Order: sequence, then C-alpha cells, then structure tokens
Amino acid sequence: MAQQPEKAIKLALQGGGSHGAFTWGVLDRLLEDERLHIGGVSGTSAGAMNAVALADGMARGGPVEARECLERFWAAVSAAAQYSPIRRSPIDLFMGNWSLDASPGYIMMDILSRVCSPYELNPWGLNPLRDVVAKCIDFGRVNDPGGVKLFLTATNVRTGRPKVFRQPGITLDCVMASACLPFLFKAVEIDGESYWDGGYMGNPALFPLVDECEVGDLVLIQINPFYRPDVPRSARDIQNRVNEITFNAALLKELRALAFLWEVIHHENLERERYRDTRIHAIHDEGTMLGLGVSSKLNAEWAFLTYLRDQGRKAAESWLSVHYQDLGVRNSLDLSWIFDESLKPAHLPEDADRDYRLTAVAR
Repeated sequence: MAQQPEKAIKLALQGGGSHGAFTWGVLDRLLEDERLHIGGVSGTSAGAMNAVALADGMARGGPVEARECLERFWAAVSAAAQYSPIRRSPIDLFMGNWSLDASPGYIMMDILSRVCSPYELNPWGLNPLRDVVAKCIDFGRVNDPGGVKLFLTATNVRTGRPKVFRQPGITLDCVMASACLPFLFKAVEIDGESYWDGGYMGNPALFPLVDECEVGDLVLIQINPFYRPDVPRSARDIQNRVNEITFNAALLKELRALAFLWEVIHHENLERERYRDTRIHAIHDEGTMLGLGVSSKLNAEWAFLTYLRDQGRKAAESWLSVHYQDLGVRNSLDLSWIFDESLKPAHLPEDADRDYRLTAVAR
C-alpha cells in the first residue's frame, strides 16, 4: 500500500499541572505517526513544559528522541515528588482515587495558601520543578533556529496582558513564568517585569500560531473541560469549576474569533492567501478529565502520570482514526457552540454540518 501523504499540524497545549501528562500521551502518539509533521507549538504552564521537551527532543534527533525526552521529563517530575508530603491518603490509595482531597499535606497547603502569600511562606522562591526543567531541557536546542517554532505564554502581573515568549529568547525563566501559580509561587521576574501563569490570559494563546506559523491545521490538546453536566455544590467542586472557567476564558474568546474569521473567509469569498485560513481540531477525553478533581493536578505519582499518558495515547489514536483525513480539508472541532443563538451564522453552505458540527474526538 502506498504511503499516505505527510500532513503538517501546529499544536496548542493547555496547562493543568499533572494533567499535562495526558498531553504527553497525545504527543507520544502523534510523534509516532510518520504521516504527521509538527510545524509549531504554543504552550502554557504544563503545556509549556511539554512544548520545550518536544522542541528539545526534535532538535536532538527527531520524533524518536522527542518521545524519549518527554518521557524523561515526566519521569523526573515524578521522582522529584517522591518524598513530597502532598500525596494520596491511605484511604484514597485503597479506593483507587487519584484525588488528594484527603491528603493531610494537600489540605495544609490549601489552607495556608488562602491566608498567606508565597512571599511569606516561601521567601526564597524554592520550586523543585524549576530544577527538574533545568536538568532535563537544553535551551540551546530549544532555541535552534531550524527547530520547531515555539510560543510560550505568561501573564504580565502589572498590565494583565499576555506575554508570548518566542525563540531565540526562550529560557528557563520563561517556562517557569508560564507555570507560576500566584498562590503557590512568587512572580517570576524577567527583564524588569513580573509574570504569573499564562493560563489567565491564554491557555494556550492561539494567535501566535495563526499569525506566525504557515501551517493551516491547528490541533488543540485540551485537558480542561469546557462543559460539566452538573452544577458544583461543595466548596472544593466550586473551586475546581471556577478554575476551569477562568483558565478557559481566553481560549474561548480566541476560538470564537477564529470561528468568525472562518465564516468571513468562506462566505465572503476573501482571498485565503491574504486572510490566514486556519482549520481547527481538538483532541480531548471528557470521560477521563471530568472524573478528576483540581487536587489531582498536584498528584505526581508515576502510576497516575502513566495512566494519563495512556489515556492521552488512546484519545490521539481515536482522533487520528476518525479525523486524519480532515487535515488540510476542513474543521473537525465543533465551532458552532461558541456562538449564542443570536450570533450563530444565519446562512451556512450545504456542507456546514460537516465543517461546524463534528465532535472533537470520537466517543
């Protein structure tokens, strides 16, 4: 059988703490597929860490080395947390729960972070994850001009605007700024500016991929659910949902803008070479992510990380089997739900159901 043509994609990687191991699994499967070429990556927080690991590995030796680099990184994350007091309780271990809700270490940290700032609790700015990234990632290779185009997003504390770090200026500080949760860590200072987690203003930022990457197919790897069927009632569930809504807000606005741009280009007969036409896709696993609470984002046990990796590989495999043929042709992410009823396009072409309403991943 003849080899199918190679297709190029650009990736948008969400942040979400340990849940970023799901993205690791998706990347592992995509890198395994010789039909795909990754032309650019935008990442935030854990997505930024996955992005630099991928870029480092690609510069070292291509997709095979990128897969190995991602595995080394996540193994190092787990090893660094091996003796952390923030671990699952015996009850959760017995029940098979990944949550840390009953962990004494997590409960203590959660309480302290609500009454004391990291400037009081951690004046030295200690962050074991910084040492892991420094040890695992070669930023010289990350900034290789011939490598994967990379964009990392952080939030400027003073202006509240997104800051996108680009090659050749991506450093360890840029990654840590993108992953700086303000209730746990002091703001990261870069060139006189202070930065917090990029998820507040872009989780991840899509506009650099659209404006600065020639590849036409954008694949979002989603780990924060847009929709939850139940209204949260416990304090912890409310906190979890507020976190998801906050970290998805900027992404939803960008997706809405891209949906509007798609509508204008396709139905006003604009020149596609002049107005960048981006096809949107997404890989996610609602069933898995809806079952994970916010506390599990700090669970770095190897068993949990590899579980998420395996779920990510399965989601990518399912998406490829259904939507590989859509690459270069049409959207495979349902964009219509982003518009409310009054703003939904009034006129659609005959193939609109195909373009607008395909689900993001086969259930």
